[in-house]
Order: sequence, then structure tokens, then C-alpha cells
Amino acid sequence: MSISQKEFPNHAFHSYARWARRRIKNGDVLLCSGSGLFSTMIQQATGSIWSHVGFILRLDEIDRIMVLESVEPIGVRTVPLSKYLNDYDSKGHPYDGGIAIIRHREFESKVNKDALKRLTQFAVDLFGYPYDKDEIARIAARIMASKIPFSKEAYERIKQDKEFICSEYVYRCYSSIGIEVKWDRRGFIAPSNFAADDNFDLLCAIKKKK
Repeated sequence: MSISQKEFPNHAFHSYARWARRRIKNGDVLLCSGSGLFSTMIQQATGSIWSHVGFILRLDEIDRIMVLESVEPIGVRTVPLSKYLNDYDSKGHPYDGGIAIIRHREFESKVNKDALKRLTQFAVDLFGYPYDKDEIARIAARIMASKIPFSKEAYERIKQDKEFICSEYVYRCYSSIGIEVKWDRRGFIAPSNFAADDNFDLLCAIKKKK
């Protein structure tokens, strides 16, 4: 079932260390409701509380759960999920906003070991594409123009360019193994589209360090 666009799922809070960490799986999606300037811009453009997505890769060999994501102004990167909870700004403060984990119903049944390898390779190959100020401005323009009817040219740009807002990055990664996220084709894929896709279920909201 789809996740609410207007209210954060406070009823679903769980401890990361005692509950969520054991249950999070490869391919789960980090869904965030942020409070920063760029987050607010996305929220206002989409009429949704959701402003950021990334996807999860477990590295059990080194006891880490990683978030693969695209963030402003850095670009495509990976960080441990624990960084969101304990030290997001590298100054000892957690992520400034709500954090939830959602799961695509078909991911585990469709994605075997080989497909997961392809997905990971595709995602990692996009690491290091940085945003500069001009790229941020173009992405912001796409967001603020989201009311403009979708065009074929806009879709081709999303498919081929290397400028990613977070949701475009996760969408491209999922598409690389044949899993499509439903979206309304207004010109860009938004975090709200992941919440609205009824193929995703809420696993939990995660409590952060206070």
C-alpha cells in the first residue's frame, strides 16, 4: 500500500540497533522528510512531506549497511546508514528530519544474486558525478517547473543525463534490473513517487540519536 504523502509515520518508529538493523534488506529504500532548503523546495513542488530517497546495500562481510544516494551539493555517493542517525553533518548531529525505510514487494523475488551484482555495479559506476552550482540550478528549475506537462524530451533527458536528484538516481538503479517505479511523468521523478507507488510497503520509521 502507498505511504502517506502528508503525515510522517510516527506510529512505526523502531530502534535501529535493536529492531531495524536486523530486518533491513538489500534494495530497501531510505525515504526521508528533510527540513533543509533543497528538501523544502522538493516538498513544495510535489505537495508531499518526502524530500529524499536512497537505496540500501548490506555489506555483511564488514558489518555495514550502506545508503547509495545522490545528495546536493555532493552528487552520487555512499555513506553508512548509521551516519544518518548519529553524525550526518560530521559534527555529531543526526539527519535533520524524519527517516523511514520502505520495501518494494517484488524486489526479493525478482532480484537474484546476479541481478543484485548488476544493480550494484550500475549504482557504483555512477559514483563521483558531482553537482556544481549550474547543475543545481538546472535541477532546481526542473523541480519548480514540475507543473509543466511531461514531454518526450524530458523523459529522454532523465534516461540519459548524469545530473541526478536523489529519486532519479534510485529510479535509474532500479530500472537497470527491470524494476520500475510508478511516477506521474511531470518531468522528473520525485521522492513522493516512491511513497505513492503501491508496490512499496513501509517497513519502519527509525529513531535517531537525541
